[in-house]
Amino acid sequence: MIRYVARRLVYMVAALFIIVSVTFFISKALPGNPWADPKLTPEVREQLYEKYGLDEPLYVQYAKYMANVAQGNLGNSFYFEGRSVSQLILQRLPVSAFIGIQAVIFGLVVGMVLGIVAALWHNTLWDTLAVMVAILGVSVPTFVLAPILQYWLGLKLGWFPIAFFESWIYSVLPSLALSVFVVSTVARFMRTEMLEVMGQDYITLAKAKGLSGLAVILKHVLRNAMIPLVTVMAPLTIYIITGSLVVEQIFAVPGIGEQFVDSVLVNDYAMILGTTIFFSVLFILALLIQDILYGIIDPRIRVSGAKE
Repeated sequence: MIRYVARRLVYMVAALFIIVSVTFFISKALPGNPWADPKLTPEVREQLYEKYGLDEPLYVQYAKYMANVAQGNLGNSFYFEGRSVSQLILQRLPVSAFIGIQAVIFGLVVGMVLGIVAALWHNTLWDTLAVMVAILGVSVPTFVLAPILQYWLGLKLGWFPIAFFESWIYSVLPSLALSVFVVSTVARFMRTEMLEVMGQDYITLAKAKGLSGLAVILKHVLRNAMIPLVTVMAPLTIYIITGSLVVEQIFAVPGIGEQFVDSVLVNDYAMILGTTIFFSVLFILALLIQDILYGIIDPRIRVSGAKE
C-alpha cells in the first residue's frame, strides 16, 4: 500500500509541475498588463515592473517563480499590493468551502434518494420523474440555473437573498445552484448500479435464504451499488471547483471563485497562478484519495498498481 501511494504521489507532483508551467506561460500571454491605468506615468509603471520582476526575460521569471513555488511561496498580489496570494486565498477559502461542502452533502443525499426510488420502483411514474430530474440537472448550465433561482426563489417568492454573503441564509441559493448537477449525477449512478446489482445471482440467493426485502436492500444491494460512487467523487469535485467560479460571480459571493475571475480581469498574474495552483492541488488530492479508496475497497487494484 505504501508503494502504491508513493507512486501516486510522484504522478501528483509531475502533474502539478506541468499545470503550473502551462498556466504560467498562458497568463503571460494574456492581453494587457496589471498596470494599464492611464493615470499612471511611464516612470511609475516602469518602477512597478521592476519591483515585481516583470522587466526580466520570461525564462528568468519562470525559473524564479518555480523556485518560490517549490518553497511554498506563491508571491504577492499585484492588485492588492502588499498582500500575499496565500493570505488572500486563505481569507476567502472558508466561504467557498462552506458553499461547496454544503452543495456536495445536499447533492449526495438527494441524489441517492432519487436513485434508490427510481431503482426500487423501476418502470413506474416515480422512476420516470427521477430520470427527468436527472436529465434536466445535467442539461441546464449553472449560469442559466443560477439566475432562475435568483428570480423565482429570491425576487418572486422572497425566500432567500439573491446576492452577497452575510449569514447562512445567503448560502442557500449558491449551494442549490451547485448541487443540482451533483444530484443528477449521483441519482443516475445509483439507479443504474442498483438495477445491475439487483439482477445478480447472489441477490436471488439472499432472497431464497429467507432474508426480508429490506435486509437484502440494505446489506447487499446498497452496499455494492454505492462502491461506484467513489468513481464519481473526482468529477464532482471538479464541478464544484470550476462551477463555483460562475456561481460566486453571479451571487457576488466573496469566495475564491469570484477572486479568480477578478484577477483575470485585472491581469493579476500572481493571483491567477496562485489560485490555479490551489485548485489543482485540491483536484489532484481528490484523485489521490479516490485511488487510495479504490485500493482499500478492492485489493486487486493495489496489487496491480504495485506491479506497474
